[in-house]
Amino acid sequence: MAAQRIDKILSATGRYSRREAAALVKAGAVTVDGVCCRDAARKIDPDKQALAVRGEPVGWKEHVYLMLHKPLGVLSATRDRDQKTVLDLLPPEYRARGVFPVGRLDKDTSGLLLLTDDGDFSHRLTSPKHRVDKVYLAQTDGTPDEAAVQAFADGLTLRDGTHCLPATLEILGENQVRVTVQEGQYHQVRRMLAACGTPVRELMRLREGGLELDSSLKPGAWRELTEREMREFF
Repeated sequence: MAAQRIDKILSATGRYSRREAAALVKAGAVTVDGVCCRDAARKIDPDKQALAVRGEPVGWKEHVYLMLHKPLGVLSATRDRDQKTVLDLLPPEYRARGVFPVGRLDKDTSGLLLLTDDGDFSHRLTSPKHRVDKVYLAQTDGTPDEAAVQAFADGLTLRDGTHCLPATLEILGENQVRVTVQEGQYHQVRRMLAACGTPVRELMRLREGGLELDSSLKPGAWRELTEREMREFF
């Protein structure tokens, strides 16, 4: 990748502010390839040169990509005065990097939520023109019929005039369905099922694109995406 200033690389880890990074360099705490460097403006390629602070290698990444099992009752937002947000579930270094939710899940919806500091990645996943599948498991009051399955396939028009793209409704059993949509309009899955006479009692997102929620992640837990998972998107 292109060379960048040492103070910028250090601040991008989320561990230091730009001022703190410059102070570390000035104090002689930073080395490049084992040699002390006191020039915060020096440009290096962190993919090819070893950067360390007080002997500890700097684990620098241009962007971070996180999978979170969003629990119920938490907002898909970066901040809120009164309520807990998904960023409150992450360590401070991720918040310092400026990560944000990719799209959103309603407060009363759980499951897979991705977070990143990469705007292009977020756009690819959330833009309807890219037609990325989003798969949900819903517990409903009542069980949809075959007419509802066809209505989803045709593209529902909701009571307020909102037109939904064609979607897939699979009946899994009594009061349980799986829904696949390719857009993320406001309360979309809930509103679509309610329009068919089977309002949602519980809703969970299972998959986005080729990425499934890690079954080992408990609600509120998170991890970084693996290299294999990243290849699903790049």
